[in-house]
Amino acid sequence: MQYRNLGHSDLSVSAIGMGCVTFGREIDTQSSLQIMDYAFERGINLLDTAEAYAQGASEQVVGEWLNSRNRREQIVLATKVGGTLTCERIVSSAEASLKRLQTDRIDLLQTHVWDDATPLDETLEAMTTLVQQGKVRYVGCSNYDASQLAAALTLNNESGLTRLATVQPPYNLVQRDIETDLLPLCDRENVGVISYSPLAAGFLTGKYRRDQPVSAGSRFDVIPGHQDIYFTERGYQVLEELDESARTTGQSHVQLALSWVFSRTNVTSVLIGARNKSQIDQAFDALSLATVAHERN
Repeated sequence: MQYRNLGHSDLSVSAIGMGCVTFGREIDTQSSLQIMDYAFERGINLLDTAEAYAQGASEQVVGEWLNSRNRREQIVLATKVGGTLTCERIVSSAEASLKRLQTDRIDLLQTHVWDDATPLDETLEAMTTLVQQGKVRYVGCSNYDASQLAAALTLNNESGLTRLATVQPPYNLVQRDIETDLLPLCDRENVGVISYSPLAAGFLTGKYRRDQPVSAGSRFDVIPGHQDIYFTERGYQVLEELDESARTTGQSHVQLALSWVFSRTNVTSVLIGARNKSQIDQAFDALSLATVAHERN
């Protein structure tokens, strides 16, 4: 397993991170615990969850695993606070997350989305307070665009508030907007990038096709908003190119899509979701492919 420094922090994280969104929502507690066992055995040390995942159930499952396996000191624990990002909201959310996670500190607390309703300085001041209290080690953001991240970093520099160490954007063969401005900004400012949705919510697995109905219970059925992002002319063109690559290389759509993201040198860690151990194995196979390709070049 490859480990990389996360932005300007002293956190070292695995190139593959465990996205915990499925825990307590799509798979039960026992299956979730087994997946974390296997991920840890294979060298994954980053667990990324959020208060919003299954209304806190994901954090509870992660907390049970950390406590029952006595793994807290060996894990980089990340979670997120969403909604209205007022001082009161952030502090109360962090306290509730700490209880569910059964720990006295969060390694990385991230804002889940940008909040237009709350002054940015109030949000950053609240997160700074949590750092000063020792309840949070580092802070970051999720789903910020380049202008939003730049505004936060400018305020950090001007006010002395705790600097954002990370950003968490979606990144895959279809969603590549961050290459234009967000990734260059992160490179200049030494901000770690934890990307998610490397398989485009399942679109890049090849099971979704033009003019075919969406299967009941699939990710695109449960979260229909994903269809607007991926069921597009560009999305289908990417899928057709992936079809051709799969035919010529003999590799699966999943291997090709994952290895492409793992080959991006400006991404610190790629979050994967898993409902079973084989999906973790797929990610490691893809990481190996990306590593071999990099060494050849």
